[in-house]
Amino acid sequence: MTKERGHEKYEALIFLCHGLAPVRTAVAHPCDESALRGALEAAKARLIEPILVGPKTRIEALARTLGLDISPFRLIDAPHSHAAAAKAVELVRMGEADALMKGSLHTDELMAEVVSKETGIRTERRISHVFIMDVPTYHKPLFITDAAVNIFPTLEDKTDIIQNAIDLAIALGVAQPKVAILSAAETVSSKIPSTIEAAALCKMADRGQILGGLLDGPLAFDNAISPDAAKAKNIKSPVAGDADILVVPDLEAGNMLAKVFTFLANADAAGIVLGARAPIILTSRADTLRTRLASCAVAALYAHAKRVAAASAAKLVGWTA
Repeated sequence: MTKERGHEKYEALIFLCHGLAPVRTAVAHPCDESALRGALEAAKARLIEPILVGPKTRIEALARTLGLDISPFRLIDAPHSHAAAAKAVELVRMGEADALMKGSLHTDELMAEVVSKETGIRTERRISHVFIMDVPTYHKPLFITDAAVNIFPTLEDKTDIIQNAIDLAIALGVAQPKVAILSAAETVSSKIPSTIEAAALCKMADRGQILGGLLDGPLAFDNAISPDAAKAKNIKSPVAGDADILVVPDLEAGNMLAKVFTFLANADAAGIVLGARAPIILTSRADTLRTRLASCAVAALYAHAKRVAAASAAKLVGWTA
């Protein structure tokens, strides 16, 4: 039986941010207690430097009611949630913020501004969501993608979804992430389309279309995380039984998998959206403080990694001294 562990993985993520400058983060519409308090707690932990965007008088009144001091932070007035989302995205687009954080507004409202063709912050990469899960019964953090943005991703979508997750895992210190592409079986069958896609994705990685990770699939869930299950099925793979990243066939499967971990395995689920010009922290009112801080830590580490990579690329081509 696997010995149950505490939630030390998230504490380790937060510790990795020590010594790094807080990341400038546009917080869209922090107009309820969980959103405002969460942003200020992350600031207290020196993970982010929040820029509060929303109805000024409402945010100030909420802060007074809760006994919170928001005077050290920039507060930008926006009359309602839609305007707050647009302004927060604009701050990222103009280079005044390096991350985006959802406050007390609907996710769709914020993401509509993110993906706007005229004023959004999309890149050539497909936008996708990654859960970074601290599962007490697993020996390391688990990345699950995509369980929140792409409903029925195509093969081409999955190349970006996987690349986003690999880039994130590398930013968090995983040298060569092990990527398990999940299906209902570990053999390829025309009767199960996700097994064919898994095989294709592995070959695409062999040909350099997906970089930085070690892919295997199709793998059933047990074969991906249990060395004993992989051995019983005679699966010889460095990924099987030791996966860092679990790639699900579709959003429904990912959402159910993440919630099973949360409610039956006492797991915490930090979340981040990637593929835009800046990482996007999607919080929920049900999130614990530990989960909110972990999400901010993940965004901070990713933003710093992007900045270092951009600086290195600039030096390489002679753009900077």
